[in-house]
Amino acid sequence: MTDHRPTPRWLWVHPHARSALASGDVGTIVACYRRLTGLSQAALGQQLGYDPSYISLLERGQRRITDHGSLSHLSRALAIPPHALGITTEDDADFRAALQFGDSTVRLAETARQAGRATEAAEELWPLTARLEARLAEGRVDAPTIALLARARVTLGTSLGHVLTEEQLATAARWTGKALTLARHLDDSELLHHVLTMHGNELRKISRTGAAIARLHHALALSTSPVQRGFTLPLLARAAGEHGDADLFDRTIADAEHTLAETGNNGILLTPYSLREIRLRGLLNTGRAHQAAQLAHRPIDTTTAPAPQWGAIERITTANAFMALGDHQSASDALTRALDIAHRHRLPHQIQRILRTTTAPHQSDLHHQAGAALQDLRQLTVPGRGL
Repeated sequence: MTDHRPTPRWLWVHPHARSALASGDVGTIVACYRRLTGLSQAALGQQLGYDPSYISLLERGQRRITDHGSLSHLSRALAIPPHALGITTEDDADFRAALQFGDSTVRLAETARQAGRATEAAEELWPLTARLEARLAEGRVDAPTIALLARARVTLGTSLGHVLTEEQLATAARWTGKALTLARHLDDSELLHHVLTMHGNELRKISRTGAAIARLHHALALSTSPVQRGFTLPLLARAAGEHGDADLFDRTIADAEHTLAETGNNGILLTPYSLREIRLRGLLNTGRAHQAAQLAHRPIDTTTAPAPQWGAIERITTANAFMALGDHQSASDALTRALDIAHRHRLPHQIQRILRTTTAPHQSDLHHQAGAALQDLRQLTVPGRGL
């Protein structure tokens, strides 16, 4: 028979545990701990150094613990967040204050990432993430702390996904994967949808396209609105194209375009500009280079890129389509523009795409320029890259 009791680290994230913590009543919290762990009053009494009869009195509200020393003992022994027992050390008070600003820190970092300032986003997130990680290692966490850490991890991972070189991109996927571990312990389908989507995209970048598609399908199943579908569909279409699944790609990109018509632009993914690039790359990846080249030659206003990184992404993909038809001059022009954007906005992965594209003798100058730009970016230090 499967034991569904939460492990000690995740106990206070359990819905019943959250209600007990919110009550602030020591007896209720102790009773909840014992119920969720399956301990008898005798076993819990032995763990705490109390007589079983005293545990019984506590749980029935006939005894109360009010002195700071005993409450601190309970907090340490049962990994109860101190604030739930009405006690705060200087460190705990400082941590609670940091939590109040944590949501704003994550939101600002995500805004910076989407605006093409991914290095700045990682630098902003790192102190908060490191502090939350230390708290998790201590085992004294509740649902709000876990939720904030999940959001910090996924935003840090996606930020690193912009600024790390291809050989380091597994680090970004590890951070988003760690966020998924946390999100699965929470009763928050919206957060789980977001984390699954972003983790799926980071898995795609390290060529784990099958796993990426599985995560993105799961996210899509959790979607409850056109906005959520519009967030996931473009990335699922991209993963399907890179996986070489033409049928899934065609269905998904059509669904994304239908959702765009229904909702209008949504973030940096569900826009005409982004979907055009995703369609171009999907056509190339599924063996339809002629169709991709035809699409690439249709005019597009490059000033409408939803974020700076998309300017580089789109120009490189368009160059690949031009080259499929033998239009080398148009391809070189597009790649030159892409290199400028990628270097200025610190996008080494996009520079590596340029290096793979410029291997012909007539592209040697551009290839050398891209190599120098990549070497320049390799010198940069990015928080979290080594984990």
